[in-house]
Amino acid sequence: MNKKITIVGAGYVGMSLAILLSKNNVVKVYDIDKKKIKNIRAKKSTINNLELIKYWKENNLKIYATESKSNAFKQADIIIVCTPTNYDETKNFFETDSVKSTINEAINLNSNATIIIKSTIPIGFTSEISKFYNTDRIIFSPEFLREDKVLEDNLYPSRIIIGSKNKKAKDFAKLLDDISLVDTEILYMKSSDAEAVKLFSNTFLAMRVSFFNELDSYSIVKKLNVDSVIKGVCADPRIGDFYNNPSFGYGGYCLPKDTKQLLANYHSIPQNLIEAVVESNSTRKDFIVKEILKMRPKVVGVYLLSMKSNSDSFRTSSVQGIMTRLKEKGVKVIIFEPSLNKKTFHGFKVINDFESFENKSDLIVANRLTKKIEKIKNKVFTRDIFKKD
Repeated sequence: MNKKITIVGAGYVGMSLAILLSKNNVVKVYDIDKKKIKNIRAKKSTINNLELIKYWKENNLKIYATESKSNAFKQADIIIVCTPTNYDETKNFFETDSVKSTINEAINLNSNATIIIKSTIPIGFTSEISKFYNTDRIIFSPEFLREDKVLEDNLYPSRIIIGSKNKKAKDFAKLLDDISLVDTEILYMKSSDAEAVKLFSNTFLAMRVSFFNELDSYSIVKKLNVDSVIKGVCADPRIGDFYNNPSFGYGGYCLPKDTKQLLANYHSIPQNLIEAVVESNSTRKDFIVKEILKMRPKVVGVYLLSMKSNSDSFRTSSVQGIMTRLKEKGVKVIIFEPSLNKKTFHGFKVINDFESFENKSDLIVANRLTKKIEKIKNKVFTRDIFKKD
């Protein structure tokens, strides 16, 4: 099945889909970021993921980049929308303008293409916009990618969720199934059900992170061996040994905004747990800052902004909440982050000479331990118990 596919948005989801779908299809990538377009034309990935880059180099892939909407949309069989939907704290809802405008342009420029929404959206969004355009060719299909494992999660997906049961939906499911190297279950459902799957899945993961963070907070106060407690709890196969490593809170691009959007979707529906998951993340950061302040540091060095050891992304990483709170308490904060090629980040000084960073820091705060700082453990504050993401 050789299709002409246009992908809108060259972030983690868009770039990974472009690379994988281009093995059997002709793929065009459209993005308003000229730097990303330039990189793709030079056969460079827009995301720093070594496995994905290696896959691109080892396969003869047909990926093209364009800045022209007409060129991107007119000849496409399938248009995949991967634009960002950030959470608007004022409106208490996802900002979906980029998704809406992309769909509008696709509808106007191409009367036949199947339009797939991969962006995370509020529950009910696809149904409403499909009714507005009176069409059945707008389909929501959520992604479940870890930023540091985008290739693995595309090649070995846990499931494929398709928010429609029509022929267009099944044709797209076949494309995703062709990428997969395992026998993957395909679940067809209503668009609103698929949207709910995405938000509830991420909120459950956030809840799990929050649970073990609160277990860790209790263990610190009561002077328990948190390692032993977590291992004992997770030995129960119903609970399992995963997503249980304490941290400074859940972060990244998806979990903070998706939990808030799910809470907003509840409106007047009774709930306690979803709100608690959202509030728990802030509570954890407050607790961590109090623990740091007990050590009375004048200068705190933040070692890496990224959430995970194998990720170059630090969008809404939990340590940023720690930094802001420390600054409010009058503590000077400096950053060591080699991927930043600038002297400041959100008003915090960046020092990328590690020896200088270490010498200037009274205490080094690290969400995750690496070999580089293990030798100076006595100067490091972390809640990384198991040295895993």
